[in-house]
Amino acid sequence: MTNDLNPIRVLIRQAQEEDSASGRLVDFLEHRQAHLHNAIKLPTEKAAICLADFVMRYIRHVPDFIEAISTMAKEAGIYSEVSPLLKIASDYFLSPPSLVGEHSQLQALLDEAYLAHRLLEEVNDRFMAQSGIPLAPMDMTLANIIAHELIGEPFANELDQAVLFSAELLLNEHRLEGENVRRYVYQHQHQGWEEELKRWPCLTEDLAIEIDFGKPPGVWH
Repeated sequence: MTNDLNPIRVLIRQAQEEDSASGRLVDFLEHRQAHLHNAIKLPTEKAAICLADFVMRYIRHVPDFIEAISTMAKEAGIYSEVSPLLKIASDYFLSPPSLVGEHSQLQALLDEAYLAHRLLEEVNDRFMAQSGIPLAPMDMTLANIIAHELIGEPFANELDQAVLFSAELLLNEHRLEGENVRRYVYQHQHQGWEEELKRWPCLTEDLAIEIDFGKPPGVWH
């Protein structure tokens, strides 16, 4: 899996270098910020720069998460059960589906990162429903809500449908079960996630973006 992550990181670095020269991401975000849901609270100054920082962190966290899950799964003896999930998440970058649009490299990588993060979130949720614990101790809900809003509907909904289809196929063909998985579940039911949480990159920590569900939110658009 590590070999697959190096080309992903190269793609991200190249896209970032291209955008540093063109500034297309900030231009795109300056347009999108006026259309975000009113529950998403941005700083009053340099909001587009703040959103660009989020986008870059969101994209870079995909290979970080894949690497962390891969290491954890190998240590737990469940890598063979988890590797198909990680391969699909990697392939969203290396062989993106045709529905990913033709636009700037960083915008395309945002779409691909959203697919990967949503797939990991969806499989995590389904594993939680099956076993009572998450497959990995991560919560991408708020970050994915922000990314969904930045991508915009109806396209973000199309990406969600692609994720649901992939998750269904994945878990039908590669069920997360067996003696090693049961041992993994038992261990974390009794020991928690303290050691693993020390390794997880925190996506929303120190961000100047907040989501306030206490205000009348209206309808997500």
